[in-house]
Amino acid sequence: MTAWPRRWLMLTGLLVLSSASWALGGGQAAAGTRASQPAGSSAWTVYHRDADGSGVAGPVATVDTATRAWTSPALDGELYGEPLVSSGLVYVATENDSVYALSAATGAVVWSAQLGDPVPSADLPCGDIKPTVGITGTPVIDQSRGEIFVVADELVHGQPEHVFTGLATASGKVEVTQDVDPAGATPAALLQRTGLALDDGRVVFGMGGNDGDCAAYRGRLIAVPETGGTPKMFTVDAAADESQGAIWMGGAAPVVDSSGDVWASTGNGSVDSASHAYDNSDSVLELSPSLNLLQFFAPTNWATNNSEDLDMSAAPALLPDGQVILIGKSRIAYLLNRAHLGGIGGQQATLGSACSQDVDGGVAVQGTTVYLPCTSGITAVQAAKSPAALRLRWSSGTGGGPPIVAAGLVWTIGRNGVLYGLDPATGSVRQQASIGAPANHFSTPSVADGLLLAPSADQVVAFAAPATAPAQASHDSSQPTAGGGGLSDGAIVGLSAVGGLAVIGGMAWLVRRRRTNVTN
Repeated sequence: MTAWPRRWLMLTGLLVLSSASWALGGGQAAAGTRASQPAGSSAWTVYHRDADGSGVAGPVATVDTATRAWTSPALDGELYGEPLVSSGLVYVATENDSVYALSAATGAVVWSAQLGDPVPSADLPCGDIKPTVGITGTPVIDQSRGEIFVVADELVHGQPEHVFTGLATASGKVEVTQDVDPAGATPAALLQRTGLALDDGRVVFGMGGNDGDCAAYRGRLIAVPETGGTPKMFTVDAAADESQGAIWMGGAAPVVDSSGDVWASTGNGSVDSASHAYDNSDSVLELSPSLNLLQFFAPTNWATNNSEDLDMSAAPALLPDGQVILIGKSRIAYLLNRAHLGGIGGQQATLGSACSQDVDGGVAVQGTTVYLPCTSGITAVQAAKSPAALRLRWSSGTGGGPPIVAAGLVWTIGRNGVLYGLDPATGSVRQQASIGAPANHFSTPSVADGLLLAPSADQVVAFAAPATAPAQASHDSSQPTAGGGGLSDGAIVGLSAVGGLAVIGGMAWLVRRRRTNVTN
């Protein structure tokens, strides 16, 4: 064998390995740094399905709302969080400090674990969760660890305490537990309301005050190692003469982008004069994985908003074109440049009166359209980039609970106990089903493992939602996508393999031609 064929074989091998490595790992560089979107439609492991909080389900053919697939037993407390799904089990947490794993096939309880005594509402200075406060924020699941994480408000030695706990998803066995109240804080004045997210081996969540903003507290973003240990922390209204600035987002989880940066909106702070230094309130913040502030946006009237309790109360919507939509209780939607939020008054465009009432919770993002959780009913807003603009597509007056997208419809739960499926083009009702009144107006459904799961006050109601066959999903333009299009993981792998074989084949032809020319 000559030197050239040997080199060619070595090069071919490297190309094969490189193609395989790129196909299996390319586009997945952020895996392990955040709660990546579950493959297919078999899991829903974080609030609104993925780290971006898009709220868009995997391939689903239809949702059968004519009959229930099952209804869970009545659980031991009210449900404020979203149901999660992993490995054939449905997970929910209650205000009685209990975590339940239900069979996805029948709704029966597979295991349950009560983590401690919940805090009686009467022991808190204010609030609207009754009769006890326990686990309020949606948990998060790390499938690689087989662990579900929660933050529970517990009565410890007669005093409220916020306890971070990790449990084995298969059995409910407690794997890690620790107090996560900030040093110097008054735990009774704090409410852990946001959903939990994963970022680079840490669990990230926000803290704010109880309803009514009574007692002294400061908004916090906290990142705790999954194995336990010293948390990272960012504090809003951190100066000695400041307070409040809750990070609560209507129950939505902090958004984690592909770089591992954390995005969160903040509530009203105590500063009500623009002559005072800005306090990071009434804003959207981008922070590094170690929770260092990178950039922010706040409206020019942030101090007035603070004085009128007009906080940012919805999750920031990260659009695939590099824009961001932010909205709060002022009901004004702001369009921002994701690469340059612009600080105070840095918006690209605004849309006044996007909602007729408060907007609270997680959004659903489909391309450049964002479905907003207006308590008066779901509203659709669309962004344009050149020139930058926002337009109201429709306002439904229906539902109001944080929306998700599945089977070509926008799904929301109303305070009247009805699950609605809305037409994404018009907002008109296409499907509906009674599920029983929810405990609060932040209830949001999830879709995975062939089910749409809707929480009522203390039960989970399931409807059949079979997944679309892969061949159909890839050609059915009516099915929504999280980013307005793009290749699936399987398609990327397939194309990578084909590309690798094409390169190898081309080199083989060149070598054969070279050897033929030399011989001739």
